[in-house]
Amino acid sequence: MKSIAGHIITALVTMALVLVYIEIRPRVTRPAVVSQIPGQDRVGVVGRGHTSGSTYSLPAVPPPALPADLLKRADADEQINIHVYAAVNRSVVNITRASELARLFGEDDNEGSGSGFVIDRQGHILTNYHVVQGAEALRVTLFDGSTHNAEVIGMDPSNDVAVVRIKFPADRLTPVALGDSSKLLVGQKVLALGNPFGLERTLTTGIISSLDRSMRAKNGRLIKGIIQTDAAINPGNSGGPLLNSRGEVIGMNTAIISQVGQSAGISFAVPINAVQRILKPLIEQGRVVRADLGVRRVLTTDDGLLVVSVQEGGPADRAGIRPMSERVERFGPYVMRRPDPESADLIVAINAKSVRSVDELLNEVESHAPGEAVDVSVVRGGKRMQIKVVLGQS
Repeated sequence: MKSIAGHIITALVTMALVLVYIEIRPRVTRPAVVSQIPGQDRVGVVGRGHTSGSTYSLPAVPPPALPADLLKRADADEQINIHVYAAVNRSVVNITRASELARLFGEDDNEGSGSGFVIDRQGHILTNYHVVQGAEALRVTLFDGSTHNAEVIGMDPSNDVAVVRIKFPADRLTPVALGDSSKLLVGQKVLALGNPFGLERTLTTGIISSLDRSMRAKNGRLIKGIIQTDAAINPGNSGGPLLNSRGEVIGMNTAIISQVGQSAGISFAVPINAVQRILKPLIEQGRVVRADLGVRRVLTTDDGLLVVSVQEGGPADRAGIRPMSERVERFGPYVMRRPDPESADLIVAINAKSVRSVDELLNEVESHAPGEAVDVSVVRGGKRMQIKVVLGQS
């Protein structure tokens, strides 16, 4: 009996040791394929928080090991913050416009200082257009403190997006993992990284406050699908990444609403899907080529868009869309010229989809490629008619 009891005790002790080993041993991660974007060369690794159970994406170059004794003291939410920051902070850069350096000579202009993040091993960095706008020279500071000259590769003012590039060894760059901004929910946790006030790689957290907001770019164009968040995004965060709890970039921080220029709980980010759609032309051509109707000015009315002027020899002109002409009136020896609204076509739809504003017109036109034909519905002389227009490019 003693022998049997001894064997049972030995077996129980062995099982207990195995369970303890399974619980405390490091979890092994496996490489996972990350969707590639134009010019991108990176892979990601999916890890898992020890207590939270939430996954997060790690860059190809593993971050420094975190102190296990301190991690044990952090709760589940804190561990997400810690892991995401450790995984992504080395991808975030500071961008300084040459004009800011003029402050050394008594000028005060820090508008060109902002953030950016590395998207591939070729040295491409995403940032805001307004961060690099008008820059004569750019300097990029990496996570290791090194500063490098940068060149602007492409700009799209309509989405407040720009791509710059630095020359740096590929194996020392840490690209981000890009997420999917079409699968977001209000209330979802977000984290913002940037360089506000020259403080490198600062993390703030919050939630998604609203989706599908709209805001005006500096060139007056409407950016749609904007992400609104309450994460503190200060001027220096412009161009930095907005991340989900897995460490994936879901947006690019771009603006705040504040009376004093500092974060006041209403911040905005351009969704990363919108950015990815224009990355290829930005990197390969330096700009985004969009379809163009060739209508230069319109007058917004309750019934549609009255054509004021068209590009001479452009798509609308060639198709026969009529702009507003002048009415000549004589009063004795005097001649007066007045605009004649009755002479102009009233655009009411593109491919049978109603348009009542310039933004709606541009959205419908730019949903097509240059060279495609669209049916433009106009009202002329009180009668509705369709005019086929072969789109140009702008």
